[in-house]
Amino acid sequence: MFSYFNETKITGTQNMKNWSGYIEWQPAQVQYPGSETEVQQVVQNALEQHKKVRIVGSSHSFMPLWTTHDVLVSLDEYQGIVAVDQEQMQVTVKAGTKLYVLGDLLAQHGLAMENLGDIDRQSIGGTIGTGTHGTGIAFGSISTQVVKLRFVNGKGEVRQCSATENPSLFKAAQVSLGALGIITEITIQCVPSYRLALQNLQEPLDLVLRELPDRYRNNRNFEFYWFPYTDKAWTKSSNIVTDQADKVNWLNYLVEYGLENYAFKLLCELAYYFPSVTERISQFSASAIAPVRKVYQSHKVYATQRLVRFNEMEYSIPVEAQAEVMKAIQALFERKRFRIHFPIENRVVKGDDIHLSPAHGRDSAYIACHAYAKKDPLPYFKALEEIFLAHDGRPHWGKMNTLSHEQAAERYPAFGTFLQHRSEEDPDRVFDNVYLHSLLGS
Repeated sequence: MFSYFNETKITGTQNMKNWSGYIEWQPAQVQYPGSETEVQQVVQNALEQHKKVRIVGSSHSFMPLWTTHDVLVSLDEYQGIVAVDQEQMQVTVKAGTKLYVLGDLLAQHGLAMENLGDIDRQSIGGTIGTGTHGTGIAFGSISTQVVKLRFVNGKGEVRQCSATENPSLFKAAQVSLGALGIITEITIQCVPSYRLALQNLQEPLDLVLRELPDRYRNNRNFEFYWFPYTDKAWTKSSNIVTDQADKVNWLNYLVEYGLENYAFKLLCELAYYFPSVTERISQFSASAIAPVRKVYQSHKVYATQRLVRFNEMEYSIPVEAQAEVMKAIQALFERKRFRIHFPIENRVVKGDDIHLSPAHGRDSAYIACHAYAKKDPLPYFKALEEIFLAHDGRPHWGKMNTLSHEQAAERYPAFGTFLQHRSEEDPDRVFDNVYLHSLLGS
């Protein structure tokens, strides 16, 4: 026990689950440091006791990144803004800060993040640690908005890096899987606050696939969902507006809360207990899409409520292969008739030079596939993964995948450089666990 932590809660042995309930683990201790100094003390004590340390954000990962039988660290009590540089529009935040909290905090300073994903429950540290992203051909993953990082490495040292200070280490730390250390502070390059107009439509899938380059080029943010066993797509286009009033009405709430969550939950239960109706449920869901328009602050438009629990696999592929991969997935459903009615999500991300980024060196399409949490997702995901890997796929690190050490070394050009930084920052493998050991090696 760490009795000398005056302000740190320590919880005894407990069973824990990730958001979907698929992964369970039992750490010996869960610690909530409230300062960078306390984070250092956690690591130093683990070194002395030959214990492992893993860091958890909001448990939204579908991979066992944070599972450990030793010490689990949560930064839930380490949240908030550290500093604001209005001239440079850069904001330094504590790594435990949740995205939904961060959006409101930035708005108070007239600032916003350049781009975000569609879920805002994660911590900013976990978000960049797994390479989480939004959509838009002009925008990289959220990690590309980071201009400086501080973290406590496996020797208990505080390390700082940026594009000009330890630049190669910075590229490793921008997407690190928690393998280099515990990120404590993140400096984000922000932009002035802006408002988005979101338009949701039901459209023919073939039309969307033919027009993909134009859709990406002509919209700030564009994504679409394909409903299995249909020829329909649900498209979502967002663009900045400056001359329109906020528009959030009863129809927005009906669709986002009523149809996309509560009604969809009932359909998931129906398909779970009566699998034979799965295809009809997918067809009904596609036909029920209503054209909805919303105008609001950017961080309120990006985020959507996700009350239905699911497991997820998401792979990045070269954007040029997106239409071909989607057609292969359609053919797969025709052959296998999977009992899956969750729509398949498609987004696009600008390429970057971050060592472990799935978008390293290429503009990438991200295709995400979901299965209701009560169902076994593995046969479905295994078949999809074969398609993704055949098209030079790289997994989103927070989503289910079976990528091996050898496959990662082949698919990530800077994989070896990342491993070198890992050895330098964590020579005793304090931050190791079973999954990281299999992926990164000893």
